Amino acid sequence: MPLGALRPSPLVEQATQHLRDQITGGQWPVGTKLPAETALATTLGVGRSTVREALRALAGAGLVQARQGAGVFVIATEPEEDWPTRLRRAAVTDVYEVRMLVEVQAARLAAQRRTKADIAAMRAALEGRRAAAAGDDAGFVDADIALHTAVVTAAHNPVLSDLFVEFVPALRTGLIDLLDILDLRTHEPQHGDAAHEALVRAVERGDADTASNALQAELEGTLARLYRL
Repeated sequence: MPLGALRPSPLVEQATQHLRDQITGGQWPVGTKLPAETALATTLGVGRSTVREALRALAGAGLVQARQGAGVFVIATEPEEDWPTRLRRAAVTDVYEVRMLVEVQAARLAAQRRTKADIAAMRAALEGRRAAAAGDDAGFVDADIALHTAVVTAAHNPVLSDLFVEFVPALRTGLIDLLDILDLRTHEPQHGDAAHEALVRAVERGDADTASNALQAELEGTLARLYRL
């Protein structure tokens, strides 16, 4: 595959894509030392700074690695996927298992650390979940996730909160599909209301054991249904 000269703009993106194509297309196998920056710049018709930025982007994707005094070498022929992409591709059961680890601990911490504002937010989210029962599955799932988000937020751990946010898109898709396939809300529009009420009450009164146990039981029930799909 000849590299070919590039159009003027955007040069870095074009250079990165051309070099990536050489690697993923097999022209430069793993272990290959890339041509020097000057040679690449001449072939691509760009400046060395553009080549340098393109190589930095490829290194960030896990395709190449610079070795001091030796040059730049191909270390992989497929780019590394970022965390959100891996979550989108993951089986919903795998995502849900990790969700349980995150949320059960979050519920325990929430019971220990909740504030009056947190309790008000959880109560409002619980009522929002009940109100959403009259709507479609997507709206109900959004309201359900909002309640779980309020519980995680009450743990006052920004890392837990950020991690939960990363799971939300994959969880949302999986839960909407679950409700649709199993038709869970036809006879129980507020599916899981009692379990969520028990969770909020436990957090509200500061009962960490009951809060974590209530949430674990609720999530395990959903996960069991996902396994059967």
